[in-house]
Amino acid sequence: MRKRARAAPAAGLASSLLKEVVAEPGRLPESLASFALRHLGPGAGPTVERLRAAHPEADGAALRSLIATRGRRAVTAEGAFVGGPFLLLIPVAFCGALLTQVRTVLEIAAAEGRDSADPERAAELLVLQGVYGDTGTARAALDPVRARPATEGDRGRVAALWDLVARMARLLGLVTPGDGAGRWVRVGRWALLGAVFLVGLVAPLVWLPYMASGYYRGTTRMTDRAVVFYVGSADPRARRGGRLDPYRARAGLRAMGSVLLPAVALFLVVVTDVRIAGGRWPVVGIVLTTSCLLTGGWWLWRHYRRRCRSTDGIRPDP
Repeated sequence: MRKRARAAPAAGLASSLLKEVVAEPGRLPESLASFALRHLGPGAGPTVERLRAAHPEADGAALRSLIATRGRRAVTAEGAFVGGPFLLLIPVAFCGALLTQVRTVLEIAAAEGRDSADPERAAELLVLQGVYGDTGTARAALDPVRARPATEGDRGRVAALWDLVARMARLLGLVTPGDGAGRWVRVGRWALLGAVFLVGLVAPLVWLPYMASGYYRGTTRMTDRAVVFYVGSADPRARRGGRLDPYRARAGLRAMGSVLLPAVALFLVVVTDVRIAGGRWPVVGIVLTTSCLLTGGWWLWRHYRRRCRSTDGIRPDP
């Protein structure tokens, strides 16, 4: 029996979104909402209908829970691009995750009988993301004529891209400055991020469990807000409790595996006392760089191969 691929937005869509938001980085949320409505809105409704037909026993709450679970897992999968030697792919990965997150919200709206291609959905997305307090203000901001163009100033391309990535992280829910955490909790979070970054330069896959957890929490908060917005109350069955999602568990195992390669390689360097020009540090540098490229390249190749295999000969959801 042929399987239908879960239509996480293709890499081409993510790249197109990145080009659009780079042109106007100050209007990232508005550009995302408009882009998603154009490219994902028309397909969200049919996707929900196919899902409903595949699960005729599911009531409204069960259908929403299924949509949210699929969305969380698809967003988590986008974290595969973030790490080690491929840090330059962070903007593309974030765009893919944002599109998948937004698509999940559109599917929840469609499950409640809303037209997922209606321009009102774009305004609602901005409210759900916390960009604006009401849909009236959001609609005005989406008007390209009335909206005031953002002025980024001449800060350089690197600084502008860094600022854009930070805004994407806030929209994804990876950065939550207003969550009420204490000072030492915030310090601990930044210390953990720094440690993960440093270790990730040697073992890229350590990013996977870190980003998977961040994506999981951020997407869960977004889908919960969407359910409350469209239904009026949270679904009791949507509570995840303390259960560990298998996708996050798998990410942790892969991260441990990525640490083993450089650890074993360094152990062999120490045991065999291999030296270059009378020193051991050049050997250590070569070993760490090579292991980083191997583990990161292997994961990137595996991710692309799985994506191609899942869509080969199968018409994905629009």
